[in-house]
Amino acid sequence: MTDPEVASLRVYSRPGCHLCEQLIEQLLPMIRGRLELDVVDIDTRPEWQEEFGTRVPVVEFAGQFVCQYSLDKVEIRRILADLIAS
Repeated sequence: MTDPEVASLRVYSRPGCHLCEQLIEQLLPMIRGRLELDVVDIDTRPEWQEEFGTRVPVVEFAGQFVCQYSLDKVEIRRILADLIAS
């Protein structure tokens, strides 16, 4: 569980998902020390299963869609730059 005061990215994922593992592996070095990472298993909640189905991984920041399937490094860098600027 992440601290609500700390900025975090949420990754909707599921166990055994190769794309999810790849995305998280690429994301962690980019955000380490700057953002928290909240990885959630969509299979733990029926509403997440219904919303995402097989459409994982999905990355959100502040409740807004960032990317799905593959990491949008440009968008992650923009989020980090915006955090530094604020």
